[in-house]
Amino acid sequence: MSDFPTTARVVVIGGGVVGASTLYHLAKGGWSDCVLLEKNELTAGSTWHAAGNCPSFSTSWAVMNMQRYSLDLYSRLETEVDYPMNYHVTGSVRLAHSKERMQEFERARSMGAHQGLELSLMSLDDIKAKYPFIETHDLEGALWDPADGDIDPAQLTQALAKGARQMGARIERFCPATGVSREGDEWIVHTHKGDIRCEKVVNAAGYYAQRVGEWFKPYGGRTVPMVTMSHQYFLTEEIPALAEWTAAQGHKVPLLRDVDSSYYLRQDKNGLNLGPYERNCKAHWVTPDDPMPEDFSFQLYPDDLERLEWYIEDAMARVPILGEAGVGRVINGPIPYAPDGLPLVGPMPGVPNAFEACVFTFGITQGGGAGKVAAEWIMHGETEHDMWAVDPRRFTDYTDQDHCHAKAMEVYGHEYAMHFPRHEWPAGRDKKLSPNDAKLRELGAVMGAYNGWERANWFAHPGDDTSEEATHTWARKGPWEQRIREECEAVRDACGVLDLPGFSRFWITGAGADEWLRGFVTGALPKIGRMNLVYVSDKRGRILTELSCIRLAEDSFVLITAATAQWHDGDLIRGSVPEGVNVNETTTERTALIVTGPTARKVLGPLTDADLSLGWLSHQHVTVAGKKAFLVRVSFAGELGWEVHATMEDMPAIYAAILDAGAKPFGMYALNSLRIEKGYRAWKGDLSTDYSLLEGGLERFIKFDKPQEFIGKAALQSEKQQGSKKRFVQLIVEAGDADAPYMSTLWHNGEVVGETTSGDWGYRVGASIALGMVRTDLAAPGTELEVEIYGHRHRATVQTDAPLWDPQNERLRA
Repeated sequence: MSDFPTTARVVVIGGGVVGASTLYHLAKGGWSDCVLLEKNELTAGSTWHAAGNCPSFSTSWAVMNMQRYSLDLYSRLETEVDYPMNYHVTGSVRLAHSKERMQEFERARSMGAHQGLELSLMSLDDIKAKYPFIETHDLEGALWDPADGDIDPAQLTQALAKGARQMGARIERFCPATGVSREGDEWIVHTHKGDIRCEKVVNAAGYYAQRVGEWFKPYGGRTVPMVTMSHQYFLTEEIPALAEWTAAQGHKVPLLRDVDSSYYLRQDKNGLNLGPYERNCKAHWVTPDDPMPEDFSFQLYPDDLERLEWYIEDAMARVPILGEAGVGRVINGPIPYAPDGLPLVGPMPGVPNAFEACVFTFGITQGGGAGKVAAEWIMHGETEHDMWAVDPRRFTDYTDQDHCHAKAMEVYGHEYAMHFPRHEWPAGRDKKLSPNDAKLRELGAVMGAYNGWERANWFAHPGDDTSEEATHTWARKGPWEQRIREECEAVRDACGVLDLPGFSRFWITGAGADEWLRGFVTGALPKIGRMNLVYVSDKRGRILTELSCIRLAEDSFVLITAATAQWHDGDLIRGSVPEGVNVNETTTERTALIVTGPTARKVLGPLTDADLSLGWLSHQHVTVAGKKAFLVRVSFAGELGWEVHATMEDMPAIYAAILDAGAKPFGMYALNSLRIEKGYRAWKGDLSTDYSLLEGGLERFIKFDKPQEFIGKAALQSEKQQGSKKRFVQLIVEAGDADAPYMSTLWHNGEVVGETTSGDWGYRVGASIALGMVRTDLAAPGTELEVEIYGHRHRATVQTDAPLWDPQNERLRA
């Protein structure tokens, strides 16, 4: 055992496809002094029984990026590392039973075109030409993905492992990690062969990720949000008609996905492999009478084909030759699920120099890209593309086991579901409630979850259709539309009140807090008694986060940020403050209202001792309705207004008094419409690490002449000298039935020239608006572009760089 590595730069725990890919990409990046630990043989977990399907399709921009990279890597890996691999690129046919499904496919095709993928729509004749054994009479069409196919998961993992070893990385098989400890800035990973000291550690333990995650709790960690589901697929015996066709054609039939019925059907040798995602699904290892075994390597659950009966019958009606052969083999194995069905790739929340690359539901097709993303996080502290969709910090403390179980069952049973813009998934809800929650629901609030916090999306009137089915549309029109219009008009003409629990709040105090902040943010700090927006960039000058900065005293600041940014920004702030500067988080102790509209002063005046003549961006400690409150003169709605901050206990009395004084309750949908008319950016939509501050039109928030070397300063100075390649724009869109969703492709003269970052209808300006990024030469006001919305291109005109509503901000400052 003398050659056992006792030190390493990085230790990766877990030898499935994702762990091997992470090691491979670290070594490829020049970090060859890395070790992977696997408790059994490589691939012993979910990897060995995975079906190995390799779609590029996703409706998530980040996940599509990750999968696209994987498939490109797999196409050259065999040659690169000299390891034989069964990789069949058969193409896939993804069936649509409805017009709405075809619209989803149009959206994916358009996103794919932007990323260089050649997805295309299919007619019924096209389907039959590609897949002669299929019944098409009840279909709308399909999506063709020529890059789709399947790969042998074990061979893929071994190829990545071989490549990593060739570049100098180490793999220790049959060497389970048994725990971790920390000395100074180093991790010590314990194994029965000995300890390994390292700088950084990665949890790539698959369905064991939660168990491994527990080791990090003493160092700031949390329970990994996941549940293990049982996924079953079966292989038929040989089907003579399929064997004959394959021999004559010289290739397999494409992979078939009936996403509306919820299964995939793939040729395996001369039989078929059917894999349903059934509604009556089953989680394992979630109850005391079904404990997780110490080791489940290369094992399966007992067959349970009864669960699949409906899906088998449906598939046999769709492809009748499926019924011509018996079942050859059933695979029923564990697959981990996070609450949204997407993996955890990135920094481990709350823990220094620890990372996650785990909880992969589609680990084979995502593995290549995931290893690249994990390695980028580890080596550089930032990733090529914005990967918030898979960042572990997107979940916070509301993801208890009850929530994770409910969501895993929901996501698995709706694996191929369409994610409509106004649809809220019902499972695992009501984890964090506003103190005004009961009152909101009494007023007709239709709720949505924001980092686990329940907020009103819109307020229904008696008789309005609030059913889940009503939201199954991509269109703007629905029971909510008239109500959103009325809420926006109330804010425009009188006064609206929005209950806003969940703001992430960090109180920064101590000698040197001001000097630290000057070096932390790109711009200037406010004076005492004032507030402003501040931005933090990464090393490339890209937008890491946006914070409201409230200055209470020389060395006392409150930083307020988006609800969803709680753990992201908390880690960022705590990881940056020097000794002597204190960070006190008050996210759950306080809550807020937005009171806004031209009559807001009249509504608040009789209720408060505040000086309501203080100007825009001022703040003051006051009483409202006899309760202590903190008033901030800002409004994300772009009208005269205030944020009212108070304790959870005091807010119900304040909210009731403001309603009684005549304010109309409005919801998050109206707020989104109102903010987009002002060109206000939203975090992780318009503000992401895909864009620099200069590209984002945020130069006024950069203070190049301050002496502090804030992160990204050199990159931004260089970009300012050379000029930005793209530019943030506001567009008026001749949109038709639907507004532009996130990452809708922008075209000019038949070329892809940019993308939208958000879109909505503006009820005050009476137009569809999109915010987006476009090639700099096309950012001039009046330039005509086209935005592709669910397959149709609509004229979009670039607007002047000022708010579309109240461009001089006169109403805001009134």
